[in-house]
Amino acid sequence: MSQLHPNLDIDQANQDLKGKSPEEIVAWALTQAKNPIITTNFRPYESAILHLVAKQKPDITVLWVDSGYNTDATYRFANKVIEDLDLNVITYIPKQTAAHRDVTMNGIPGVNDEQHDKFTEQVKLEPFRRALDELKPDVWFNAIRKDQTEFRQGLDVLSLSKDGVLKVAPLFEKTDSDLDDYLLEHHLPNEFDYFDPTKVEEHRECGLHTQL
Repeated sequence: MSQLHPNLDIDQANQDLKGKSPEEIVAWALTQAKNPIITTNFRPYESAILHLVAKQKPDITVLWVDSGYNTDATYRFANKVIEDLDLNVITYIPKQTAAHRDVTMNGIPGVNDEQHDKFTEQVKLEPFRRALDELKPDVWFNAIRKDQTEFRQGLDVLSLSKDGVLKVAPLFEKTDSDLDDYLLEHHLPNEFDYFDPTKVEEHRECGLHTQL
């Protein structure tokens, strides 16, 4: 039970939401929210979750933790989606510059490098914790899907963060093919030139959904 959601039976809520559409899941979650946010990294298919939530709550705070290591294409994609959907984006960045970190760590540490955990803490986890502490959301919309990693197969549409924030994944049961259809239906852009330096490998967790 969460102090932010003392009356919520999350297991029952997950049962109740089984078979519901993403739109219905978003609508339900917004009834639980006083200060919702949606997080994005502008990876492939992110325009789907952003459109899905923003069409029901256009002024929702969109949190983007920009590691500073995104591709040129990702930055152009982010600019387009932000403008096209008129998103209320708040950007958080690491406390250290990428240039300083590159010198200190000799570039991006590989996943087997002892500095990789420190790198992930600096570029992703610390800025996210700082953002959650300052923004104080009670509902956190995210784009995680069951088929992305082995860890996520053990999750559900709803889960609670370490601080009791209700994490909502409206697209949890959807596949790439489903999202291709959604993007086509709503004339939304997509971009596959994307790199996450904290994950490196597509099916690896970076710690965001395992630690926060």
